[in-house]
Amino acid sequence: MATAWFVIAGALLISVALTGSVLKRLPLTAAIYYLGVGAVLGPWGANLLHLNLIDNASVLERLTEVAVIVSLFTAGLKLRLPGSDRRWRRPVLLATVAMVLTIGGVAALAMVALDLSPGAAVLLGALLAPTDPVLASDVQVAHEHDAEPVRFSLTGEAGLNDGTAFPFVMLGLGLLGTHELGAYGWRWVTIDLVWAVVAGLGVGTLCGAGIGKLVLYLRREHREAMGLDEFLALGLIALSYGIALLVHSYGFLAVFAAGLSMRRIEREHSEATPAPKVKPATGSHEQQAPDPGTAPAYLARAVLGFNEQLERLGELAVVIVIGAMLADVQRVGPGVWLAAGLFLVIRPVAILVTLFRAPLSSAQRAFIAWFGVRGVGSIYYLAYAVSHGAPAPASRMLTDITLVVVTLSIVLHGVSVTPLMQRYSRLTRRQQRHT
Repeated sequence: MATAWFVIAGALLISVALTGSVLKRLPLTAAIYYLGVGAVLGPWGANLLHLNLIDNASVLERLTEVAVIVSLFTAGLKLRLPGSDRRWRRPVLLATVAMVLTIGGVAALAMVALDLSPGAAVLLGALLAPTDPVLASDVQVAHEHDAEPVRFSLTGEAGLNDGTAFPFVMLGLGLLGTHELGAYGWRWVTIDLVWAVVAGLGVGTLCGAGIGKLVLYLRREHREAMGLDEFLALGLIALSYGIALLVHSYGFLAVFAAGLSMRRIEREHSEATPAPKVKPATGSHEQQAPDPGTAPAYLARAVLGFNEQLERLGELAVVIVIGAMLADVQRVGPGVWLAAGLFLVIRPVAILVTLFRAPLSSAQRAFIAWFGVRGVGSIYYLAYAVSHGAPAPASRMLTDITLVVVTLSIVLHGVSVTPLMQRYSRLTRRQQRHT
């Protein structure tokens, strides 16, 4: 069996490398391909991969946790606008106001249509409200200087709301009786909502700024700490996430803030110190160390490139597992109906209400409303809820609905992303010609 997995893994990785450019030209995404591979490897096909989320919740929690934190750090590194820039207002509103409206809409629909208890309904809303930083790479910013409104808004939203959804996961678990909310919810408000959010952002900001400044100082003044940027990226992710958990705050927010903070250090240093031109080395195959003046940009690019590769590996592993777990779904109908309500009504209404006064065109609002991709973050929260004591009947229903909604999101958003983003690019170019 182990030998077979070596062959399968090798063939899969090679096929991903060879078909990447082909998939970009088709109305398909890599995630759809991974989903199909998972279904083939699972009980529906070769039966080589058989995972039940309820029975293997702890394992899946760890797997999805790693994938999400790597993706969140990557999203933070991509966003180069300073925090004082007004364009940050849109992703912040999406990750707070729009997310709360989405949780409320999903919870109401679940209570009315599926007869779920208030606790299970709120928990389901919290599972499905956050958009996904792992699977949404096709609609995120293309590079750190990309501040296009739709892409920037979706990237910032995905980076923030995987953390801001956590208080509502805890609220749902509390209403189900598996988490302490305190009298009149005081503990939930003070600890789970205020402290955990503020402390998570603070920890990540301090870690990212501190490590970033230290590395740049060592490289500029002493030419130390050169290379091994991959170790730096993994170390900063682990450090910020671990410290955040130690102080009982949200590690997802900490990791995202660490990426933002490292990018801020690079931006401020680059603006204060123009990078000197460096002549390319000739006659040597050895890797050249970056000039001290270019160190901030070099460091940010190296860390971002490494993290993007890790992000792709995490996406591959988790989506294959999702594809295999589909064979375990017992009820498909509730998930289909809830996905239709979420994608076609709840998310669009939440976006229109939240961005009503934002300086966006109707086409931009429509694109933001449609591309609320659900994915790995929802699976993480589901596994977290199951492993932290969600009652068995509710866990079964939540698992079926979440897997169906995530699968439909991967397929529907994946099929539509290429033609719609091409159409959006044409609209943008046409508007720019007329202005």
